[in-house]
Amino acid sequence: MITVGMLSAFMPKQQEQKAKNLKVLPKNISHEELEKLMRGFNSALGVRCNFCHSPQKEDPKKMDFASDEKKEKEIARNMMRMTAKINKKYFHDEKTKEGKALLAVSCVTCHNGKAEPKAN
Repeated sequence: MITVGMLSAFMPKQQEQKAKNLKVLPKNISHEELEKLMRGFNSALGVRCNFCHSPQKEDPKKMDFASDEKKEKEIARNMMRMTAKINKKYFHDEKTKEGKALLAVSCVTCHNGKAEPKAN
């Protein structure tokens, strides 16, 4: 009897989806890493994908992740640059054994699950 696992050896490998139009994130980021990061943004800002991403012209039920149509996407890029600069300048010395910053600012630092950060 042939099993699914045995058949997979004869099937062509599916190519990993590559993100397009990355301007801040690494161009070689894996689909899995990108999805994890985007889910983090969803949680940190309390928003869904359509907050930054536009619908596809040909199928409005799907997102056009490469589009720069929405201003929120460029704002997000600028915020990513800002947090990277803050973390590099102020938190580069404090590292865990794995080399990650022990202290760092991120989206949730200011947003706390809200699309617009509120001043205290």
